[in-house]
Amino acid sequence: MEWKTRGTPGREVQERAEESLDELSELAAGAGAQIVDRVLQSRAAPEAATLIGQGKVEEIAAAVRAGAADAVIFDHDLTPTQQRNLEKAIGSKVIGRTQLILDIFASRARTREGRLQVELAQLNYLLPRLAGHGAEMSRLGGGIGTRGPGETQLETDRRRIARRIKKIEQELEGVRAGRALHRRRRSAVPLATLALAGYTNAGKSTLFNRLTQSGVLADARMFATLDPTVRPLIMPSRRRVLVSDTVGFIRNLPTTVVKAFRATLEEVKEAALVLHVVDVSSTAAVEHAAHVLKVLAEIGAAEIPQLLVLNKVDRLPVEDRDFEAIGGRLLRGAGGHPNGRAVAVSGLTGLGMDVLLTTIDEILPADPIIQISLRLRAGDGATLALLHEFGRVIETRYEGDACEVRAEIPESLERRLCRRE
Repeated sequence: MEWKTRGTPGREVQERAEESLDELSELAAGAGAQIVDRVLQSRAAPEAATLIGQGKVEEIAAAVRAGAADAVIFDHDLTPTQQRNLEKAIGSKVIGRTQLILDIFASRARTREGRLQVELAQLNYLLPRLAGHGAEMSRLGGGIGTRGPGETQLETDRRRIARRIKKIEQELEGVRAGRALHRRRRSAVPLATLALAGYTNAGKSTLFNRLTQSGVLADARMFATLDPTVRPLIMPSRRRVLVSDTVGFIRNLPTTVVKAFRATLEEVKEAALVLHVVDVSSTAAVEHAAHVLKVLAEIGAAEIPQLLVLNKVDRLPVEDRDFEAIGGRLLRGAGGHPNGRAVAVSGLTGLGMDVLLTTIDEILPADPIIQISLRLRAGDGATLALLHEFGRVIETRYEGDACEVRAEIPESLERRLCRRE
């Protein structure tokens, strides 16, 4: 649904609405729905009781009966009153955009942290929708909108849900503290972190696997991976860095989702460099990049250096591969820094990965590799482990109770070893 705005060309509004409906269809299919019909409406303003007006409600009700549809999914967030009125008038389950996204999250979260974050977002969404539903809210069953805590919490009252929300928030604070502790431990031996960020289905997980030789799930479905993953990567300069994969962003990402995934998104805030991955083959690439920049600003990560990664270049015709022009257009159109850097790659085929790694090496804060010679106690296994983990041991020679080591290590590690002496 699109609202008519003064000064906006009708064709532009239509195209934007069609793109949004295409995305909603993909989300619904990812949740297991089979699309039987699509309806697009343009009106001056939303109608308070039903959002779309009585005439359109009757049209949709007839389409539901004709197609024997089980649910109607709106590409818009519905107020509790609108949702109740629509379900009563249409005679089927009515789902808003946020509820659909939360349902997908509930079905795909794998770690305890991910499940807690999804449950928190679902309960915050459910709480204002309890009033007035009565027995309707106690119905159980499968399908979109009933997974996760919805199955067990619909019959509870506000007080019990509020208590559960508070408990989850406390547990997530523990997760947040644990992540902060891990980051402090990592910073003891300074390792730069690269955070992959991008629109959902931009190919982040495929690129992550290509960079780190990992086996993270890479799927064409939206939000195929929700749980953050961190893996080490050796750069061409032999520096060791960490790469973090994050949840994909989407237009109008629900506030409840952004808030619930704060602990995960803080990995982006702590990164030395954000690899902003864009599906360069998408016709909506500029809009997708703009949405990612908006979310990064919302979580306080707008000032972190970014490298625009033009992914899926293998899908572009050879004559359209003017990547310098494409990168400039994306940066200008999305509101990014006009002098920002862009690299074209294919996470699927490996095209451009050497250029990407070299560019990352150039952008990351300098931590040059130096050669040192150390004389250690033979029993100083902790220092030897650090040298092997974060550097390259060239020679080791034992003399009595001493050990002489020659190694190449980052300068930051050499400074830390000096402080320990």
